[in-house]
Amino acid sequence: MYATNYHRASSIADAVTLQSSSDEAKYVSGGMTLIPTMKQRLAAPSDLVDLRHVGELKGISVNGSRVRIGAGTTHAEVATSAELKAACPAICHLASHIGDPHVRHMGTIGGSIANNDPAADYPSAMLALGATIVTNAREILADDFFTGLFETALEDGEIVVAVTFDAPAKAGYAKFPNPASRYAMTGVFVAKASDGSARVAVTGAGSDGVFRHAGLEQALSANWSADATAGVDVDASNLLSDIHGSADYRANLVKVMAKRAVAAA
Repeated sequence: MYATNYHRASSIADAVTLQSSSDEAKYVSGGMTLIPTMKQRLAAPSDLVDLRHVGELKGISVNGSRVRIGAGTTHAEVATSAELKAACPAICHLASHIGDPHVRHMGTIGGSIANNDPAADYPSAMLALGATIVTNAREILADDFFTGLFETALEDGEIVVAVTFDAPAKAGYAKFPNPASRYAMTGVFVAKASDGSARVAVTGAGSDGVFRHAGLEQALSANWSADATAGVDVDASNLLSDIHGSADYRANLVKVMAKRAVAAA
């Protein structure tokens, strides 16, 4: 690992000031991606601004149907929140299957979506739930936030503060995990709104990262049932093909995971 300067931020404003003082500074929360990348010498930030002790970034609240999850909330806290489980059990289920216990107790929802790994779980939930990503500067719809592999709409120095969404009428998540990393080879999050419309987001399979699937959304909006996914065509041309599975294999997994997600919902 290259030498770096460590800073512990006490507030969001303090973090922004510390980050802006260096051209090579990076924010770190759980550090589940950045620290291993630094150990492999694939990243060499001059400064690390630690967000773990910023109270403004923590906590879960449910007011009526409106859910707010602080960006510094760990996967374990999302998984075990009784308040959140009553509003949207699918996202608790999702969080409970991220990585291993160490990752779940260190990694945060804000860090995951800001990193936007193409096989991460949370981006699919954000898209399917029609979430809003709240930063220290603005609010960004999830549809506009995820822009490509490891790419987001965040500007330099911008911090994810929280995510908000309306609790769905029904929702479910199913993934086929890589047996070693537990990352999704294919994961599908489905959500049904109170008006009956459906949103479906796929992670782990897209060559350009997380994406919504229009065909599955149309089928489930017309008929919310696991059987409705059977007749939907999943185009393999824009899906990943690697040592873990071909694009055609992943196309089939999209349908299988969608069916399981609806059944779980």
